[in-house]
Amino acid sequence: MARIRHYETMFIVKSTLTQEEIEAQIATVKQNIEKNGGEVVACDDMGTRTLAYEIQKNKRGYYYVIYFKAPSESIKELERTYKVNESIIRFIFIKYDSKTEIKHWTVMSNEAAKRAAK
Repeated sequence: MARIRHYETMFIVKSTLTQEEIEAQIATVKQNIEKNGGEVVACDDMGTRTLAYEIQKNKRGYYYVIYFKAPSESIKELERTYKVNESIIRFIFIKYDSKTEIKHWTVMSNEAAKRAAK
């Protein structure tokens, strides 16, 4: 049985997309997490921001963070889906392993859930 781990993923969607297209990209990422045995716990919509440096000729991007639990073997498939998606210009996965890290993950996911509920 695979061990369920705590993760955070942050990705940047091209800001040249319409709001509907951005929302569709976010929904696709959430569906991929769930399809690969994960559970989305909280999301943090950070909106459009200026990038620190230009990425693929983009000066701005739409930032989104998802806190989720998933089996560790699902991350490779999630990374693959990010890489083939031309609308996502950058992404990162962060794994929270130790008890202290998981405690911080819980605090951050709870704060993100509160912000989303407003």
